[in-house]
Amino acid sequence: MASYDFERLPDRCNTGSIKWDRYRDRPILPMWVADMDFRSPPEVENALKERVAHGVYGYTNATKEAIDAVCQYMSAIHGVRVSEDWLLWTPGLVPALNTAARAFCGSGDSVLTTVPIYPPFLTAPRYQNRELITVPLENRDGKYFYDWDALEASVTPMTRVFFLCNPHNPVGRVWSLEELKQVVQFCKKNDLILVSDEIHCDLILDDRRHHHTALNVDPWVHENGVTLLSPSKTYNLCGLACSFVIIPDHRLRKLFHRSMRGLFNELNCLGYAACAAAYQSGAAWREELIGILRRNYTEVLEFTQAEMPKIRVTPLEATYLAWLDIRSLQLHHPRTHFEKHGVGLSDGTEFGVPGFVRLNFGCPPARLREALERMKVAYDDSKCFQD
Repeated sequence: MASYDFERLPDRCNTGSIKWDRYRDRPILPMWVADMDFRSPPEVENALKERVAHGVYGYTNATKEAIDAVCQYMSAIHGVRVSEDWLLWTPGLVPALNTAARAFCGSGDSVLTTVPIYPPFLTAPRYQNRELITVPLENRDGKYFYDWDALEASVTPMTRVFFLCNPHNPVGRVWSLEELKQVVQFCKKNDLILVSDEIHCDLILDDRRHHHTALNVDPWVHENGVTLLSPSKTYNLCGLACSFVIIPDHRLRKLFHRSMRGLFNELNCLGYAACAAAYQSGAAWREELIGILRRNYTEVLEFTQAEMPKIRVTPLEATYLAWLDIRSLQLHHPRTHFEKHGVGLSDGTEFGVPGFVRLNFGCPPARLREALERMKVAYDDSKCFQD
């Protein structure tokens, strides 16, 4: 018997939701940006009510509860002992990526990453007036791997940082320990700082896979690595703007902290309360969520294979984001085409690779089914069936 309600769709209209406001005046289902259409855990809601009842919301340092919750979570779930001195708090992963590009690169220096990739990996270096180098992941029959020869060939004397996404957004890979060791060896060889975005690490759907935090891959990472984390994706807390950065090395931590100055210092007090509650009390909710997401992913797979066979679903190991290969549909403007038929998806061009779309299936099953049926209409109306 389910303990939590993952069937009911909350009404998010007129709440300032970025996800829903994009199509405020149009009959389009928003299945794009990565926040879920589920209520957050009631344990988090209760913690927020308790904090709000205090009635004073002044400037707030990271609370002991939030710090302890993070350290205990990292030890119990990911097997790494984190000192509270290693933690810096940011209002999100995107500000952290931008801060890393600013902190560890000078004028003319470059950040290296792979594509497809979460769009802020591509914009952060540019926003900080740093150079960006991208290398395509190798697509082997729908599954993605690093192309080590291409990565080695791309490094220049001015390359300073490697941006890693693990689990990967949008392709859903959970990099194996062997692959992560190769990443570390590559960074070691080329004297690169490793910035590892691990925000989806608690959303592993393939029970054959295990998340390995970069902090546990090699002691070198403790001197040359930065790990970005947040409870926001797992517990649907993005609007509370609370993330943290783990930097064991004092020198790197000082550089990162210096680059934060004047941009963000204290976070909001509710974010700390939510973070503590999620990590302390959210395990049962997360376990049920994983079950719902697994069933939703199966629905995406089965519906696509039966009704839209020209679309290839990338094998998914983690996240609630399906990466769909739609190149065979011959669409010049995929996002616009699907919007015309009532469903809003993320266009692959935003991730550095055209010919793909990303579908957010973090929603009640009935809503997902409705979105897939609209996609089927768009599929039938695609160019490949009109020639």
